[in-house]
Amino acid sequence: QVQLVESGGGLVQAGGSLRLSCAASGSIFSINAMGWYRQAPGKQRELVAVIPSGGMLNYADSVKGRFTISRDNTKNTMYLQMNSLKPEDTAIYYCNAVIRLVGPLRYGDYWGQGTQVTVSS
Repeated sequence: QVQLVESGGGLVQAGGSLRLSCAASGSIFSINAMGWYRQAPGKQRELVAVIPSGGMLNYADSVKGRFTISRDNTKNTMYLQMNSLKPEDTAIYYCNAVIRLVGPLRYGDYWGQGTQVTVSS
């Protein structure tokens, strides 16, 4: 019914930048909150940033001032601009969205497949 597809990951040197995208498609009536999460090897998945449909953005302390989350509601797409990358940012990055589906009132919580970000020192 709904798909989230991430893109933009890759290998970058410390201090470099990457821009991740997450495109939602399918039976979408509207999208509520969207967010980026990451999971490093041997660690639990953690919140990176969240952007509600309205209201304040929320960032993990570790990325404040370096990462910027944004969304384009006309394209059902969310972005994560990552600057001043550090080796500790290396992880698989996942997008998440709470979506109201077309038809009878129903919401779903969806995840993308993940995109690898590797920052070399």
